[in-house]
Amino acid sequence: MERVIKSGSGWRIGWNPSAPEFKGLVGTDDWAIELTEAELDDFCRLLLQLADTMQQLRSELMDEEKIACEAESDLLWMEVEGYPHAYSLRLILNTGRCVEGKWSACAVPGLLQAAGTLKVF
Repeated sequence: MERVIKSGSGWRIGWNPSAPEFKGLVGTDDWAIELTEAELDDFCRLLLQLADTMQQLRSELMDEEKIACEAESDLLWMEVEGYPHAYSLRLILNTGRCVEGKWSACAVPGLLQAAGTLKVF
């Protein structure tokens, strides 16, 4: 397998299996952070989990009702905020690098789709 970088409007995600330590990359048009393989795995898993939660809540909320949901692992914390059909995403690394990032609601669908197909988890 070789290096893969996927990107769209307001997001990018990458995987480089031959990198010595930081095999993953997430970011926007303006910033990026390299992640370890475990951090990237958690990022993708938690993102898919949060998206699933938002879809499940869709029928329980009124159209104008916003919601925030968070999920975390030992390595990172993530939060989605907004409407079930349009929400932003925040990321904070719990490891020693002290990184925080955010994606706008218009960037999340593309990032979500790419995260699900980046590599086999």
